[in-house]
Amino acid sequence: MDNPIPELDKIRRQLMTLDKPKKLKILVVDDEPDNLDLLYRTFRRDFNVLKADSGMNALQVLASEGEVAVIISDQRMPEMKGTEFLSKTVPQFPDTVRIILTGFTDIEDLVEAINAGQVYKYITKPWDPGELKAVVQRAAETYDLLKQRTEELRRAHAQMELLTVLLEVAQTNLSLEASLEPIAATFGSCLAVDTCILQMVSGLALTDTQGSYSSNGTVENWLTQDPMTSQAIASRQMQVGVNTPGGSTYPDGIQSHLIIPISYRQEVFAVLSLQWKQPCILREDELKLIHSSAQLVAIALTSSQGT
Repeated sequence: MDNPIPELDKIRRQLMTLDKPKKLKILVVDDEPDNLDLLYRTFRRDFNVLKADSGMNALQVLASEGEVAVIISDQRMPEMKGTEFLSKTVPQFPDTVRIILTGFTDIEDLVEAINAGQVYKYITKPWDPGELKAVVQRAAETYDLLKQRTEELRRAHAQMELLTVLLEVAQTNLSLEASLEPIAATFGSCLAVDTCILQMVSGLALTDTQGSYSSNGTVENWLTQDPMTSQAIASRQMQVGVNTPGGSTYPDGIQSHLIIPISYRQEVFAVLSLQWKQPCILREDELKLIHSSAQLVAIALTSSQGT
């Protein structure tokens, strides 16, 4: 693949959603209705606040709503203490930051919970709204940092897996047809796409030879109807498309589409289509990885062709 690196930053901006960032979700838990309502009013402007009046109900809220950034729980509740409830949330939601509100001295439970990593901080009652808001804001920032690091580790693992598979394909004697499917599957799983299609090109047109991946097992190939396909082949550069608000550019619920030409000796002989069902945000280093991986795809496929 010998085309120059395209304007990756421009492509990245095109893939970014224009929507305002959504509020982080937090969960407040207290068996006293007045306290629960006060907690809700304290944080509703800055967060998407979920409420529960007991530990058991809070677990049901989490089962329904999924991960939240911060949990604020009262300690003294009937049936299940706050520390007991929080300990039950750790296995499924390790990145969630947990705060205990306590109106009495229960040092043993608090120390055990803090040492076990189940509680980020405890606040004594009556709590000061300004102080609590500051603590929760820091907790939310801690959650963002944890998620960022987790995502960085996932991306690093995905990049290594992607490069490993491409090198293996390049070094084996698989036929061209047999090479397409594992390459498409690896791109799809490593880049968390909903659909990935690797399709051969002859001249300036797509052929019937392809490999594909889908997160739900079903692939609808509409590349021949997408003008970006011919643009990518003609220009030998990445092309990006996103659904416009209120419109539907792509079928099957696809919101973002990135198509990469695979070329050898100034001739495009395949295209790689990456499709997402939500507005997609790719960092510049991820786009560079895709570009460099496309070069390895070119090597792998030309080796399979015996070129």
